[in-house]
Order: sequence, then structure tokens, then C-alpha cells
Amino acid sequence: MHFNSKEDIIEMTPLWKGERLEDGRPYVDPKYLTELRKMTLEEVWKPIYVKGYENQFEGRLKTLHDDGRKLIGRAVTCTFCPTRPDLHEIMFRIGSNEGRKGNYNQWVIDSLVEGDVVVADMYDKVYKGTFLGGNLTTAIKNRTKTGGGVIWGGIRDVEQMKQAEGIQVYYRGIDPTPIRECVMTGFNTPTRIGNAICLPGDIVFGAGGGVLFIPSHLVAEVVEGAAKTHIKDEFGFEMIKQNRFTTAQIDRNTWTVEMLDMLVDFIQKDERGKNYRDIDWSQEYYMAKHGDPNDTQTAL
Repeated sequence: MHFNSKEDIIEMTPLWKGERLEDGRPYVDPKYLTELRKMTLEEVWKPIYVKGYENQFEGRLKTLHDDGRKLIGRAVTCTFCPTRPDLHEIMFRIGSNEGRKGNYNQWVIDSLVEGDVVVADMYDKVYKGTFLGGNLTTAIKNRTKTGGGVIWGGIRDVEQMKQAEGIQVYYRGIDPTPIRECVMTGFNTPTRIGNAICLPGDIVFGAGGGVLFIPSHLVAEVVEGAAKTHIKDEFGFEMIKQNRFTTAQIDRNTWTVEMLDMLVDFIQKDERGKNYRDIDWSQEYYMAKHGDPNDTQTAL
């Protein structure tokens, strides 16, 4: 057994066909991370959900900063369980043999690179489950630049944590106790955060009190799908204001050819559409002409 195994990471993310980081995680181009910062949670969620990825969101979290900032980055995952002496001895020996220093959470922080986000399943442990405090949050800032953490457990030293500029942390609770009486069983392995599952290299999208984990191989498609959702909403709001279409028409999964023609015309002529003029709508036109099994349902 090994922690942060490159071979295991590659094996569990076979749908990713692009470049990889040194540890084997998918390397999603930073341009997509930049685009995601402009998007809303609902815009990003829909393209994932319709593909069957229904367990990617968790909304029962608190935020270190309540100023509207997003948390965007590549996931570095870790999973913990309650302490057991023999298991702790085994896991700590493995880490020591791999040259790791300090406690389990320090092993994870020491592996971070620019653009990373820590995703830690502390099995909802807050008392003695404080994965992050002031020192490690500062270390995250130095290593990731704009990253942070998603902690299904506790944090401490909140006043100090807030001094690490530019990052965001999602967590379950606050306690002054240090991390104790737990064992790390996985490092860059599949990790559960409440109702959501995260793989190493997934893109973390944190907005408000919720976090969405975007599978790496879907990020490019999600960004395009979110852009389509955004401009369709802009157009739809305008049409409703003008009484051109009803909310029922706008909310359908599949629009008519007439509606799509008006949408494309809106994109080409209206200032609000200038950033969306290169989008390909051929798939939407195909469904409008040939039918969609979901066309009787309202849009998600």
C-alpha cells in the first residue's frame, strides 16, 4: 500500500485523455478555471447532472469568508477514519517510509502545487477533527496561490486563517482542539464529502455554502454548457419581459427552431451576446428538428 500513488490515480481516471500533473492527477488547463470563476453554481451543475453525475454536490457547509468569493481548483483528496492503534501504526509507518514528515494533514499540505484545493473527509469530526488551522492555511496560500480547502470536519484558529488572503475554506464546524485520534486511510483516492464523491484531479467549484466536484474529463464540456445556459437565460429573461414567450416555453429542455433562430439573432446583435458568438448550436437545432425524449419536461 502507498499514499498518493501515481499509478492508482491514473487507473481511476481513465476518461481523462490530456496532460497530467507529476502525481498523475489530470491537469485541467487553467483557462477553464478562469472561465469557471465567471459562472454560477446552477450553470455549472446542469451539464454534469444530465450526464448522470448526480452525486457531485454538497451544500451543508460553512465558509471561512462570506464575501461571495468562489473556490476553484484541482482536488487533492484525503480520507480519515476514527483512530485504531494498530491501523495508525501501519499507516504512519507507510508514510514515514515514503519520507513524509509531521502529521497526516501536513503530508497532504506538503504535496500541494499552484491551483490545488484540499478535499478532506474527516467523517464529520469537529472536536479533535480540525484539519486546518492558521499555520496550515498559510501554507496552503503559499503553495496554491488561490486555493483553499473543503473539510468535512473541523477547523481552528479562524482569525489567523482569515489572514491568508485570496483563499476560501468550506468546513463543518469550529473547535479549538488540535487534530487528534484519527487515521488517514487514503491520500488522492476517492473521497466522500457528505452527499458528494470527489476523485483526485476533479475541479472543485465552491460558491456560497455549496461545493460541486466537476469530473476532470467533463470540464471543457461543462464550461461550454454553462456558457450556453447563461446566454439562454439572458435571452429568455428578455423574451419574458417582452411577452414574446411564456416561462413554460423558455423552460423546456428543447427549444423550437424559431426560438433558436431568435436566440442566435439576439447573440449576434445584442451587446450581452458578444462573448457567446462562437458557440455552436448545431446540436440544439438537431434536437429541435428531430425531437428529444425529454422535450415534454421543463429544463433543469
